[in-house]
Amino acid sequence: MKLKMGTESQVEVNTRKGGLRTMPFIILNESFERIASYGSQTNLIIYLMTYYNMSAATGTSILGIWGALSSGLAIVGAIIADSYWGRFNAVAYGTIFTFIGMVILWLTSMIPQLTTLACSQFQHVCNGPTAFQLAVLFTSFAFTSIGAGFVRPCSIMFGADQLEQKGNPENKKIVESYFNWYYASTGVATMIAVTVIIYIQDRFGWQIGFGIPVILMVLSVSTFLIGSPLYIKVKTDTENLLLGLFQAGVAAFRKRKIRLPLTGCDDYYHSPYETEVLTPSKDFRCLNRACMIEDPERDLNPDGSTSNPWNLCSVERVESLKALIRILPMWSAGFMMFVDMNVFAFSVLQTKTMDRHIFPHFEVPAASFSVFLIIALTIWITFYDRVFVPLLSKYTGRPRGLSPVTRMGIGLAVSCMSMALSAITESIRRKRAIAEGHEDDPHALVNMSAMWFVPQYALLGIAEATHAVGQIEFFYTLLPKSMASIASAMYTVGTAVSSLIGSFLVSSEDWLTSRGGKTSWLASNINKGHLDYHFWILAFMSFLNLLYFLVICRFYDTGNDELPHVANEEECDYRLLHES
Repeated sequence: MKLKMGTESQVEVNTRKGGLRTMPFIILNESFERIASYGSQTNLIIYLMTYYNMSAATGTSILGIWGALSSGLAIVGAIIADSYWGRFNAVAYGTIFTFIGMVILWLTSMIPQLTTLACSQFQHVCNGPTAFQLAVLFTSFAFTSIGAGFVRPCSIMFGADQLEQKGNPENKKIVESYFNWYYASTGVATMIAVTVIIYIQDRFGWQIGFGIPVILMVLSVSTFLIGSPLYIKVKTDTENLLLGLFQAGVAAFRKRKIRLPLTGCDDYYHSPYETEVLTPSKDFRCLNRACMIEDPERDLNPDGSTSNPWNLCSVERVESLKALIRILPMWSAGFMMFVDMNVFAFSVLQTKTMDRHIFPHFEVPAASFSVFLIIALTIWITFYDRVFVPLLSKYTGRPRGLSPVTRMGIGLAVSCMSMALSAITESIRRKRAIAEGHEDDPHALVNMSAMWFVPQYALLGIAEATHAVGQIEFFYTLLPKSMASIASAMYTVGTAVSSLIGSFLVSSEDWLTSRGGKTSWLASNINKGHLDYHFWILAFMSFLNLLYFLVICRFYDTGNDELPHVANEEECDYRLLHES
């Protein structure tokens, strides 16, 4: 059976491939990779401060830059997947790169020469790491970043490829539900990472704590490759997608003085592979000049292709560029929420000074408190998908309940509340530590339960669940099928920008507040510092970001999850690609 819509790119539905039976292989691959990655990263601030003698601010900045690199490479991975490798190869190679990075990180705990001597609290000056030691450490970071750059944007979309059946009227609901359940499964995997793996690191040491993620990465690679014969593997666009978008912008600029026709599309260039005439959308009409034919003899080859893509692009390429431009305002509104998510390094230092006992003989590891974020995230996604959606769909008339834009707004508001609560909680903890005489002892336990931090973690989990799933669905709605991996990559690139903003904010704040010999707000001794001020700054910035989001919402139709003047599917459907 073959489906034809808009172009000669056809989707051949092979009932022997794809479908729900491929989900265990894809989700297990992502789950093993997630457990290994997050299990190694969550507690890493303690590892850097202990075995590399880094300050809290320096370690946090390095981890922030590492996170930015991992997320930023997602756009590179998405482009390579969409234009060259395909999503299957991207996920496979990315998992192998992550495995290599995990092995190198594990070796730093196995070979004493790769780390510095631990610094006792009685030493005033500690030896820092050598250039070689840092080179080995950063090499492990680089390999895991490259791996994440391929896996994170491509894995979720590769799963969507297995479920997409254009002829099925229930397909959209299945795919949207898949996004929720995929995110919930990664939440469970992260929960295991920040509990079981962190507990092993605290109880049995870093050698075993880093060794188990290496074993999990072996399982991740193996599981994914075993399912290879069952997968639908979407063929790549033979054209360079990023270059094509850039060519469309250049062509529009070169023709900026040409008058646009008011009606008709006879003067527009259409790809030879299109079976139907695509009508350029009316928004960003200045870009329509890129697909206008001025002189057919000069602009076109005898076979109908463009003679110079820097002067003439197809309607499909122009519409892809417009789709990317449409999502940029909403994409930028999500930066601040992920800046709020980057507070975990300091949160580990906070909970480490508090009573973490749930039972008399069981103490929760300091880095495992982020599990409450994951629990809240997973519960909210499950509750929303199974309870809220059926109820809301009756009143809103929408099969998925609240629109993606509405959910993004709720997430931003809740993250602002979480930062304000974090500031209040830290202020109480710091005052109690000083009252108990622990101002000069950052390792002393404060007579205060760490359970005080659970509400702020829960709020942050709900914020991420509502905003992240809503944002990915929003991108998936507006971007064409040929840019499916970029739709997911835009989310991860947003976290990269947020990590850079967070690292810059931490470094600037540390430098400004420590001038003149003063104690930095972000000092390693958090009893002398002022983390509560840092959280208040984040809360204020989150509030300003929420106002910005409300302003740009005026340019979107939240009922349709897209701009009101976007061309409908009958006018322009360019989402289908070959499959094998």
